[in-house]
Formats: sequence, C-alpha cells, structure tokens
Amino acid sequence: MKNISFRIHLIDHNSDPIDLEVIKKKLIKSGIVHNIINLNTSDFKNKISNTNQKNETVSENMFALLSSIYKSFLVARENCDDLIYFVEDDYLHQKEAISEMIFTYERISSQFNKDFIICPTDYPFLYNKIENTQIFLGSKRHWRTTKETLLTFMLSRKLIEKYWASLIKMCEIEHSPFEKPLHKIYENELCLSPIPSLAMHCTNINSVFGLSPNYDWKKNWEENID
Repeated sequence: MKNISFRIHLIDHNSDPIDLEVIKKKLIKSGIVHNIINLNTSDFKNKISNTNQKNETVSENMFALLSSIYKSFLVARENCDDLIYFVEDDYLHQKEAISEMIFTYERISSQFNKDFIICPTDYPFLYNKIENTQIFLGSKRHWRTTKETLLTFMLSRKLIEKYWASLIKMCEIEHSPFEKPLHKIYENELCLSPIPSLAMHCTNINSVFGLSPNYDWKKNWEENID
C-alpha cells in the first residue's frame, strides 16, 4: 500500500524496559513513522471519576486503563486526519487484517456514501443471542452488522469529531458495561465485524470475549513467530 501513509502512536504504561526495547526495534524495522508516548496517569486525575457507575471505588489498574483510552482519543484527534484504528494490546491479527479493513472500508463507504465503524474481531458473544443482522461483501470476506464491540475498532476522523463527547464520556467514568457509550454510537452508525474473524482477542479464550469461531489461532500464531 505505497499510496497510503501509515503512522503508529503507541501509548505505553509501565512496560518492562526489555519489552519496550523489543517494541522499539520492531517499530524501527517496520519503517513506519511512529512515536512512543509514556502515559502519565496524573494528567487525568481531575478528568476521571474515582467512582464508577455502581458507586464503587475505581481500582488503580482501571484508572490507568481509562487514562490510556483518554490519551489515545486525544492523540488521534490531534494527529490523525483520515482513518484511525484504536487497538488494544492483546489482539492477535492475521497478516491481511489491515489491508482487508482498509479495502472493505473503501468499498462499502463508497457504495453507500457513508462513514462507518469497523471491528476486526468476530467475537463469540455475537452468537449468544438471537438478533437481526445484515451481511455486506467486503474485499475478501463477508461482514456483518453488530451493535457491540470491545475497544478495538477503526473509524474516520469525521466520526471522531461527531461523537467526541460520547467517546470522552467513556473515559471519564467506568460504565457498566464498560463500552456502553460506544454501543450507543452503534445505535446511530453502522458497525461491521468480519466473518470469519481477522483478529483474536487474547483474553480468557474460554469466555464470551475470547476465541472467535472458525479461527485457527494456532496456525496464525505459528505463521507470525519472530
């Protein structure tokens, strides 16, 4: 994709120096313009509530997570002009994931003259209930509409601006469920996830958030061993 300019902004919070050095070397080797931002959670102490929606005290780890998401949104708004991909640190992607997401976005947004949101993961929880969905033809996959995702998703700068207040609201207080403000956006905007999945969420794979159906994670892991 020589005609596309990529930039990587990495929000780091207390990574082991050895791990961070490996990350730096891989970023340099990629040849992609990048920067590493050390997260200072104290910058958000007056912006994030110390209690959640259940009126419970927010843990230190949760406060750091909310701060990281908040910082990610700020960096995206300040530095990105076109498509922005927010990705958490526990996803295993197939090699064609980014190209499929970009080409699918180009195809469908042109077809309907509409911005929309892309999630790269076919989450197991999408199959835990009966609900209507619509199927779209992407670049090399089919894509389904969804009303729920986690915090790994791609959208345009235009949608960032349109829903800025809702995105920031998701960082200011721990909601229940966590992604509730994001799901409210999906009530008004199209969100698509791939069939089969382009990425696996490496959380507890036995949970509804983990291993996607029809996804050969072992093969993908072995192909990406470095």
